[in-house]
Amino acid sequence: MLSETVLTKILKYKFSKTLLFDKFGEVDPPSPEAGVNYLLYVHIPFCEELCPYCSFNRYPFEKELAQNYFRALKREVRMYSDQGFDFGSVYIGGGTPTVLPNELTDLISELKTVFSVKEISLETNPNHLISEIMTAVRDAGVNRLSVGVQSFDDGLLKRMERFHKYGSGTEIKERLLQYMNFFDTLNVDMIFNFPTQTLAMLDLDLKIIQAIKADQVTFYPLMVSDITKKDLAKRFGPISYRQEKMFYNKIANELEAEYSHGTAWCFSRKKSMIDEYIVDYDEYIGAGSGSFGYANGAVFANTFSVPDYIGLIDQGKFPVFARKDFSLQDKVGYDFMMKLFGTSLNISEIEAKYNGLFRKKLWKELPIFYLSGAIQNTNGSIKLTRKGRYFWVIMMREFFTGVNNFRDLCRKQI
Repeated sequence: MLSETVLTKILKYKFSKTLLFDKFGEVDPPSPEAGVNYLLYVHIPFCEELCPYCSFNRYPFEKELAQNYFRALKREVRMYSDQGFDFGSVYIGGGTPTVLPNELTDLISELKTVFSVKEISLETNPNHLISEIMTAVRDAGVNRLSVGVQSFDDGLLKRMERFHKYGSGTEIKERLLQYMNFFDTLNVDMIFNFPTQTLAMLDLDLKIIQAIKADQVTFYPLMVSDITKKDLAKRFGPISYRQEKMFYNKIANELEAEYSHGTAWCFSRKKSMIDEYIVDYDEYIGAGSGSFGYANGAVFANTFSVPDYIGLIDQGKFPVFARKDFSLQDKVGYDFMMKLFGTSLNISEIEAKYNGLFRKKLWKELPIFYLSGAIQNTNGSIKLTRKGRYFWVIMMREFFTGVNNFRDLCRKQI
């Protein structure tokens, strides 16, 4: 039987190898292919303060640097338009994208001018839940807002260094309540499995989520790179996965009555965009410093240096600095993981994509997951069971941890 411990060890090794980029320097950007529906991810790396557990590309907010960055971003999206790309969906993440609301709304206007944008998802933090900012971004075209809350427990918020920035759990709850029904979807980002977290703390988080009737909640397991793990351990103690399954089952048991699974860790009251756009989009393009893209069977990464990013754009060059070409086995494995993370995979569609080779390429993996009770065939689809949903939480946790380790490596080279 496939155990969670064994799966974690296997995946940690696998993704450490898969995410080794093999081309660095001046890398050609991806080109659009006919018939492919692309999403655009836009990264805004600035934060008023940096959270100790975060491994995303982020910089302390400096107004002049951020203004120059937004100017470069608008030029980069124009460059992708000139390449022939079009995007119906845009995801703007960070960092804290709302640090300069006027620059942000100007960027959104630019995106809507050059692309056929129909939906925009935007990340923010609780301190930016104020009328001036929320009205501006909604009127600009944002229809899904994702708010980084992480926990409503004051003790955890203090250890995360978020209490003094965003207020108490009660204050955050009240801010959220003001903007329910303000956007088509308001998502609340939460984290579980902090070392000092208890079931009582998690129960409080769940009760608040249910009380405010959040449209959507994404409960991430704690995912930290090797570098941030050391810093986090100083604040919380050693990181362990012994309680992770118990916490996840608690979350699923509480939410499944009112919410459906958008992914293994995202719960939605209605169908809408999700944080893991890689589930709904086979290919996506990354704009901004430190962003990633997946297109033409390869992963691309932009430079992690904001000054270098601005300088390259000013020279009319794409800021792509790394590329990893996937083998057919890599591509099949990537699709298997990402599509099933959305809980269901249509067999005929995926076989058509790979000319009948999909299940043949997974001849070792599929039997293991079937025998372990993680997946089952239902009406022409492979679907995750409850057990399988937790297995996929582990898989995605290790995948994103691998990505975070690569981010740390890139930052060290700046």
